[in-house]
Amino acid sequence: QVQVVESGGGLVQAGGSLRLSCTVSGLSFAEHQMAWFRQAPGKEREGVSCITPSGKTTSYGESVKGRFTISRDNGANTIFLQMNSLKPEDTGIYYCATAAALYGYCSASWPTLGRYPNWGQGTQVTVSS
Repeated sequence: QVQVVESGGGLVQAGGSLRLSCTVSGLSFAEHQMAWFRQAPGKEREGVSCITPSGKTTSYGESVKGRFTISRDNGANTIFLQMNSLKPEDTGIYYCATAAALYGYCSASWPTLGRYPNWGQGTQVTVSS
């Protein structure tokens, strides 16, 4: 059984930073593309960032480029999301997800929700103005 557990969310002022973590068990972590998504109230879930199994290739949503950095530690079955220069519009629930083994390149379609069979319960990030 695959388990995905996010942590690190919280309340921060605009301009501040947070670091999210996501630990996965129950699958061969180092063989899977991973991604962060977020969902604001009343909005659809959107892709934030993607990282390939080796960690050598990453992709970002346009709204977070230059501010967020995704990384992974395959020895610890964990990925991270360093979020800097946070804005009120970054507020939402942040989810970690594992991609199906078929996908491993963070191609242009990486934010397609159907590519991710395993999801965490999410962690709340609130950025105050």
